[in-house]
Amino acid sequence: MMRAAQKRGHAVWVCEQEDLHWRSHLVQAHAMRISLTDNDEDWHRPHETATEPLKAFAAVLMRKDPPFDMEYVSSTWLLSEAERQGAKVFNSPRALRDHNEKYSIAEFPRFTVPSLVARRMEDIQAFIDEHKHTVLKRLDGMGGMGIFVVRHDDPNRNSIVETVSAMGTGSVMAQRYIPEIRDGDKRVLLIDGKIVSHCLARIPKAGESRGNLAAGARGVAQPVTARHREIAAELGPLLSGRGLLLVGLDVIGDWLTEVNVTSPTCFREIHDQAGVDVAGLFLDALEKRLA
Repeated sequence: MMRAAQKRGHAVWVCEQEDLHWRSHLVQAHAMRISLTDNDEDWHRPHETATEPLKAFAAVLMRKDPPFDMEYVSSTWLLSEAERQGAKVFNSPRALRDHNEKYSIAEFPRFTVPSLVARRMEDIQAFIDEHKHTVLKRLDGMGGMGIFVVRHDDPNRNSIVETVSAMGTGSVMAQRYIPEIRDGDKRVLLIDGKIVSHCLARIPKAGESRGNLAAGARGVAQPVTARHREIAAELGPLLSGRGLLLVGLDVIGDWLTEVNVTSPTCFREIHDQAGVDVAGLFLDALEKRLA
């Protein structure tokens, strides 16, 4: 994304969460201008630093990996105030707060398998008893961390439920297992509500059930399917209207499993394998919003 912006003549400034602050009634950032190289191992050069109000920049792109903790929420509060002062922030801070990446599928039940969000271990156990083969995951995880596949007769079942729920103190999502995971967890990208022509199938490695690149899955770019387009046709305009310029839908088989809004990835893999300039499409949409 930064390389695409630089190629179009935009200056690229970066900051991290700790660099945001509110002072003298302005939301500001301690930021550094960088230039991008073509070397992925040595990818940028630092230049000058400055402390500027966020409204001084043409656009502010909020991209921060989960966990979605209170510090993340605090950052979105600052970004919301920056919006009120005139900054253009993408994705919308309010939408980031409102859309948990796991739980957001609850709004679209016709596209999902039976699912549960609960803290009480007995509720999670009852769900496993009902569906026999399930997936358990914390609501604030990423990259496949803390995901468990559990069968009703698993001798480690009780220990898994205790671990993933932190003895009933943390919210857990349980979903009926989708066997089509063998064909990959498909990352379907929406840019300003419109589907990108190719998705990335993240195919689990042998002996693994997690379709996450961070967990060793193999990424294979594929054309999106009719089912992907059906899901995108319903979700795209709605999410775009809420200020979500970039969304990554996770689809296994025919089923929507997550709505990723914090830092959706797979641009590079799709570009390198299928020749689709996803970053260019994103910049097109961003520049249109700023026009």
